[in-house]
Amino acid sequence: MSENGPVHAEHTLEHLRKIGAHNADNLRTAADRLFAAVRADGLVFTAGAGHSLAGVMESFYRAGGLAAVRPLYHPDLLPLHGAVASTKTERRSGLAEEVLTAAGFRGGADALVVFSNSGVNPYPVELAKLARAAGSAVVAITSPAASAEAPKRAGTTLAEQAEIVLDTKVPGGDASYPTAAPVTAPLSSLANAFLWNMLLVQMYNQAAAAGIELPVWRSSNTIGGDEANAANLAHYGERVPGLR
Repeated sequence: MSENGPVHAEHTLEHLRKIGAHNADNLRTAADRLFAAVRADGLVFTAGAGHSLAGVMESFYRAGGLAAVRPLYHPDLLPLHGAVASTKTERRSGLAEEVLTAAGFRGGADALVVFSNSGVNPYPVELAKLARAAGSAVVAITSPAASAEAPKRAGTTLAEQAEIVLDTKVPGGDASYPTAAPVTAPLSSLANAFLWNMLLVQMYNQAAAAGIELPVWRSSNTIGGDEANAANLAHYGERVPGLR
């Protein structure tokens, strides 16, 4: 019998369960580093390129999401502004330094999370290297298996440069269906969102154990949501231009 949609859905759910279990220790460590930055009134910078920007979007100004997030963004990295151009931009050495400098990344006090499935292009790799050199915690949400199959355009990989790796276990090429010879149903965006949510759960639990309220967003489409978000907007608005 050939694989069908419901069967593949179970395979996908099993993949998420697998990466949750596989990354359990690193999720706790990563959440500890990120919570330490938030507790010290630092920011968690999030970055990605191409479709990994979906992970950045998930991390920023999202109902139930962490308020202390500063997304790193350059319009040329977004496929909607030019698909082929976005690929070329991610491969440009030096862009990471430009973006970090423009964003006011302080190092040390701030942490960095980088989403990149293959983790081999200069932009994500150089972000990790620069942030580590500045004394910041760097969390990579990436697939070392995909890195092993990709050309090393930066001479090293995101996984090798990060302090903590959350392994998505996504195969090279990202496709997941049909299982025997995948050509469609990319998996990395689901894995990225899932692991980011697990980080939020861990940070919430750490904050609760410390008797601290984690700064999170309420939905603006709920009664009292705008009022609940006002304090976060006032506190982080000056440091996070995207909130203005």
